Amino acid sequence: MASVETYKTAKGERRYRARWRDENRRDKEKAGFRRKQDADNFLADVSAATRRGEYIDPSSGKTYISALGQGWLRAAEHRLKYSAYRVLESGWRKHVEPAWGRRRISEIRYSEVQSWLDELHAQGYSVTTLKRCHEILDGILETAVRDRQLASNPAKGVKFPKKMTKAPAFLTLEQLELVADESSEYRALVLVLGYVGLRWGEATALRVRHINFLRRRILVEENAVAAGKILDLTTPKTHRRREVVVPRFLVEELSRLVEGRDPDRLVFGNGVSHLRRPDSRIGWFEKALARAQLLDPIISRITLHDLRHTAASVAINNGANVKLVSNMLGHASAKMTLDVYASLFDSHADEVSDVVEAARAASIARVRSGARKVDER
Repeated sequence: MASVETYKTAKGERRYRARWRDENRRDKEKAGFRRKQDADNFLADVSAATRRGEYIDPSSGKTYISALGQGWLRAAEHRLKYSAYRVLESGWRKHVEPAWGRRRISEIRYSEVQSWLDELHAQGYSVTTLKRCHEILDGILETAVRDRQLASNPAKGVKFPKKMTKAPAFLTLEQLELVADESSEYRALVLVLGYVGLRWGEATALRVRHINFLRRRILVEENAVAAGKILDLTTPKTHRRREVVVPRFLVEELSRLVEGRDPDRLVFGNGVSHLRRPDSRIGWFEKALARAQLLDPIISRITLHDLRHTAASVAINNGANVKLVSNMLGHASAKMTLDVYASLFDSHADEVSDVVEAARAASIARVRSGARKVDER
């Protein structure tokens, strides 16, 4: 039974204490009400929330973010790839725990979360870092809401600065061939990245058995992602296997490269150890660009990942539709492909218009030709 009783403070002031039992029949109380009516209203709210299944124990809001954060990270570690978990763990350690670890979950306000993110941005951190830090704090608080430790999540609905995305950079086919020729033992790898569009980790995880030389197909089912000094061998980015078509000339090149190797050997490198991404300043790819005389302001800062963009541009410019390109690249959806390569698809708008106009002209000509034959009769 719920009840209200009076008591006196150390200073002799009269106060009211509300007592009740929660849904688990545990005795609860809240003191400090100046008026009996306030205590009665509080108990009425508790009773109504309990009937709706929305009751939240006021004491649960005293939990610290640091206590909940460790549990949230452990749960994330079990469901995420190591490389993805490592990014979250770093964000928690560097940004979230120092700012929020000593705060009680009930004390956090929306405006504070927004100010924190704004301050990180002012310090020069990227929008990607801001979103990652928010993902951690938001996830912890959302878990508290679902566990009925909080009524609502104060991290919901915050605003982020607009992310300035870099337009994809492409090599022409001539430039791609030049870079491949200057890449010596990495020639076939450059061609696979530039014509087939695999991610670096997908290409370096390829094994001989993944290549069907008769059907000219590559099965993409493994991904090698560097997470610091650890190489995380896992599934592709979208967790889905896919088959991609390989040009005939490239099949012949790969066939020569892996001749005599066991099916489980890696295609690139020594066949045993996965290749690590070369240093972006002094690695073999940068040197190949320099030897190909492509390190000018126009082709400035081309990266290995831009070879993937090159493969997409080659496919689109030669008539591939968005679904085929999306499958080739292993995107989660065709929408993502359109978002990234919208400008390339837009460049074909005039061609589509010309085709429609030609089809209309041919249709009108057929109609008029039929009409003339009827008149001649």
